[in-house]
Amino acid sequence: MSEALLRSLVWMDYRLAVLFTVIFPLVLLIWALVKRAEAMQRLLIIYWRVASLLAITIYLMIGGFPFSFIPAVAARVLIPIGLWFWVDLNEEIDDQRRTPLKLAFTSWRWAVTVYCVLGVLATLPFLQCAFSTETFASPFCQVWLEAPIGFKNFFHPKVNNEGFLGFLGIVGLIIYVLYLSYFVVFRLGKQGRTAVEQ
Repeated sequence: MSEALLRSLVWMDYRLAVLFTVIFPLVLLIWALVKRAEAMQRLLIIYWRVASLLAITIYLMIGGFPFSFIPAVAARVLIPIGLWFWVDLNEEIDDQRRTPLKLAFTSWRWAVTVYCVLGVLATLPFLQCAFSTETFASPFCQVWLEAPIGFKNFFHPKVNNEGFLGFLGIVGLIIYVLYLSYFVVFRLGKQGRTAVEQ
């Protein structure tokens, strides 16, 4: 694959990610709040907690950490799980009458699931970037850092030290892993697939 084609595909992926994982769920959350659709609100809040790993990945890539490719793939695995795991929320949403909000929410949930599954398959070859500094330094891997650097230049133009932003990404990753570990070890056994705490 040529470098130009790879670059265009990577940038297309970032654009789709912004659309499916940021803009649509943000609009849906505001819509669900206005319509007081509690099950959708809860599921979207869970989604934002899970999807925060994508933001953490951006900061890790700004810092130039090769291992950032691992949470990038992990986020695409965890997002569909977080959207479909909860039996009580799924039943409550299914039982709601048909409305434009329900149609939009269901369409987005399926679309982001398909996007994440295809994204995992497409990015698996890039996992080698996480394990070899030589590969990481190649254009094959460096093309993935262009959008995060653009994000940094837009949102943090006065921060000259990418290492500091990478450090924030590491702190965020540690907190994320601790919270996920707490959920899996303690809450999952007690709650099961019920989103509302008993």
